Amino acid sequence: MRRKKTFRDVEIRGRKVLLRVDFNVPLDAQERITDDTRIRASLPTINALLERGARAIIICSHLGRPKGRVVEELRLEPVARRLSELLGREVHYIRQIVGPEVEKLVNEVEEGGIVLLENLRFHPGEEANDPEFARQLAKLADVFVNDAFGVAHRAHASTVGVTRFLPAVAGCLLEKEIKYLSEALERPERPFAALIGGAKIDDKIGLLERILEKVDFLLLGGGLASTFLKAKGIDVGKSLVGTDEKLPLAEAIMAGAHASEVKLFLPEDVVAAERFEPDAPARVLPADEIPPGWYIMDIGPRSVERFKEVLSKCKTVVWNGPMGVFEIERFRRGTEEIARFLAELGITVIVGGGSTAEAINELGLAEKLAHVSTGGGASLRMLEGEELPAIEALMDKR
Repeated sequence: MRRKKTFRDVEIRGRKVLLRVDFNVPLDAQERITDDTRIRASLPTINALLERGARAIIICSHLGRPKGRVVEELRLEPVARRLSELLGREVHYIRQIVGPEVEKLVNEVEEGGIVLLENLRFHPGEEANDPEFARQLAKLADVFVNDAFGVAHRAHASTVGVTRFLPAVAGCLLEKEIKYLSEALERPERPFAALIGGAKIDDKIGLLERILEKVDFLLLGGGLASTFLKAKGIDVGKSLVGTDEKLPLAEAIMAGAHASEVKLFLPEDVVAAERFEPDAPARVLPADEIPPGWYIMDIGPRSVERFKEVLSKCKTVVWNGPMGVFEIERFRRGTEEIARFLAELGITVIVGGGSTAEAINELGLAEKLAHVSTGGGASLRMLEGEELPAIEALMDKR
């Protein structure tokens, strides 16, 4: 990937900055934020822009999937309140995105003032990457700073469209994501392992194919491992394996690992349940002794210890996907034990976004790992080696 300019490479003092962030935070039924991780992740960039003398910071984000219409419960007002609390200063929230009233507020806000625009996806031009909507957004500022890695794989008006009208650079978070997910993977300290889990092989086939070229060890867990076990002729009961056409994909990955001299590890034992339900009868079984009709819900204790043994030899680990059904407390032990073990190793651990990042944050281990990505789909695409349109649209470093 070509190196991209950051806010340090352009003049900020006295200029208005349009800052794209990812404040797509979870809300409860009372519209209260239940996890402010993504808001906290934006603070280093906001503070750095203030320290560099920004005239004003105009923050924009999406929340949920309103599909181009106003949805009252998806307004960004709760986000504005939380951001204000975290910054210890007023955040001017406006229930509009573009137009004369927004322009008036931006022009009249106090020196170093912060404005939060309304949910970008209330406007149909956002996801359509409409040039006119992008132009109206760009009209509010002098510089564009993108810090929204979670949508870097989306060519939207606020991620790609505005770069046609403003100097476009990366913020702290985007810079960090690029550093770890791109540069660090190109030059990993070895031995290098990939720990891949999650529900389905369909979502990870690109990652598995690319990672084989890079790693020394490949460890598979979660529902993903069920497909590989079945491809080896093991009866996995009703465990999710996709259609039979997915089995050749697993076979090809295993053959590729053998040809590349990559050591591949599958669960030796599992936690299986009679039903895919929290209170279903469950027990630890060898991976090749799953009763007909049962479901694999987690890796077993012997597999956990074997995975730990392999990971302890490594200097770099990339982890994408939980080892079991983490959302059900009974079936999170594999993920939790591996996470706590990695957090104490003192090596470079890069955690892909999505459910893996949620698990790490829930366990309070994010600060003990080198990098926990804020982007699910975006991190997966970057690990697969794809170019992300929002990053490609930024200015190149010479």
